[in-house]
Order: sequence, then C-alpha cells, then structure tokens
Amino acid sequence: MQNDSTTAPAGTTTVGDHGGRIARASGPRADQPKRRTFTAEYKLKMIEEYDAATEPGAKGALLRREALYDSHIIAWRRARDTGALAGLSAKPAGRAKRPAAEVENERLRKQVAKLEARLEQTRTALDIMGKARALLEQLSESADSPTTSAG
Repeated sequence: MQNDSTTAPAGTTTVGDHGGRIARASGPRADQPKRRTFTAEYKLKMIEEYDAATEPGAKGALLRREALYDSHIIAWRRARDTGALAGLSAKPAGRAKRPAAEVENERLRKQVAKLEARLEQTRTALDIMGKARALLEQLSESADSPTTSAG
C-alpha cells in the first residue's frame, strides 16, 4: 500500500491511493498526521463494495486494503440513506469564492479611501503653505515700510 502524498511538495493537497484527500501543510506541525477527506463517489463505491463482499473475511480485507474502519462504512451508509451523500458530489471542495464583481468593488473602495486620505493631506499642506505665504508677505511689508523713529 503506497501513498501518493509522500512525493507531493509541502502546502499542497494530494489524493492518496485510497481516494481520500490528504492535506499537506508547512509549519511547526507539518510532520504530524493529516486527516483524510473522501469524495462522495469514493464513499458510495466503498459502501457498494462492502455490501457486495460475501466471502468470509472479504469485508475485513476491503477495510484493510483501503485503510478504513467499519465506522466509516456505517457513517457513510447513514449519510447515503438520509440523502446527504447525493448533494456532496456536486459541491466543490474548499471555501466558496466571492464573485469577481464583489472583489473588484472591495479593491476600488480601498483605492478610493487611500486617494481621499492623500487628497486631505494635500489640502492641509496647501492650506499651511497659503498661511505661511501670507505671514511672509506681512513680514516683508512691515520690513519694507519706513519706520518713524523718535529722536
């Protein structure tokens, strides 16, 4: 029993020989075992094979070959009977992605906020420069005007 996940680089998800996905992560806990996830098709296939096994010891051999426990089969059979496995096959794995328009709107909102902050800084700087110019003109006029000296 060989597992494809031993050759995969860290940070990837691979599918092992047993149909289960094995998440590989990098970091301080990368050397610890990872939880396997199984596709709905694989679960249904294993239930069918398990139920079809009639020879003595065939069910145990199947579980050993696939590295499963009978509790997997029991839970998957319950899920199948309640209809939970039917909906899993069409569902993509992972988090739902945000629509492209929503992502673009968020990016544009952030850009507008940055530009508004820069505009406010520029307005403040121009206001300060205008006041400084007025002060310098006032000082220049007072220096240029003739002073009357008492004497």
